[in-house]
Amino acid sequence: MSQSPLPAPAESTPELSDRDLKAITQLVYQKSGITLHAGKKALVTARLQKRVRTGGFESFAAYLKHVEADRSGDELTALLDAIATNHTSFFREQQHFDFLREVVLPPLLEKAGRRISGWSAACSTGEEPYTIAMTCQDRAGAQASRLQLLASDLSTKVLKIARAGIYRAERIEGLPLDLLRRHFEKGLGEQAGTVRVASALRQMVEFRQLNLLDPGVVGPFDFIFCRNVMIYFDIQVQQRVVTGLERRLAPGGYLFISHSESLNGVQHGLRWVAPAIYRRSQP
Repeated sequence: MSQSPLPAPAESTPELSDRDLKAITQLVYQKSGITLHAGKKALVTARLQKRVRTGGFESFAAYLKHVEADRSGDELTALLDAIATNHTSFFREQQHFDFLREVVLPPLLEKAGRRISGWSAACSTGEEPYTIAMTCQDRAGAQASRLQLLASDLSTKVLKIARAGIYRAERIEGLPLDLLRRHFEKGLGEQAGTVRVASALRQMVEFRQLNLLDPGVVGPFDFIFCRNVMIYFDIQVQQRVVTGLERRLAPGGYLFISHSESLNGVQHGLRWVAPAIYRRSQP
């Protein structure tokens, strides 16, 4: 079904009314689980004003009506892309990757020929899954080909960056030189000042747009990283997400959350094994 064209760009951005804010907040919560508190009016205005202005909408209400009428879902995706906060870095919370290398991977590698499956949920611009891939490659060597790593996010914008694997050089400042030599390519010419994740690592990761409220993946996974995302959810959404993640863990599988997050108040059958690391019981 064809869509009507967008209006001509507006000269100024309309004001976000409390009613508009409530409607946008409800839509974002319903579709993504992200809770926008009452004090987020300035944030919502800043994140959406460009779309409203360039789209030529007379009001935020008109923009929201356009989003809801778009059956393709592209406008909703654009709205959620604008609202979502994406901040990450390579080897963020280093202890988790040390634990992956020293505790999680060795017994899996002992099972010859068996696939090792991992999921980086809410992977943002890709630094986390690429760090997982580096850790596995450095620990497993040639056996790293056994890794099947899924990386997902709600935002198509960050996934585009993640798939390309190209970052400003300052994003890798502080990483060991030998690691940089093994896993990154330096940009030359017009690409000077950038680095690209090595091809071997990029091929280890499958990027997919998924919603944590209904991810559509089955598993089971030997480990799942779901970090720095549940802080945006209320307890009801946290419960839905954790229940879904636990169900997709293999027996004995590990769930990594952020050190700034907690499973307190969430019902689950996982066992705490280390700070921000939980394990599903084995039969």
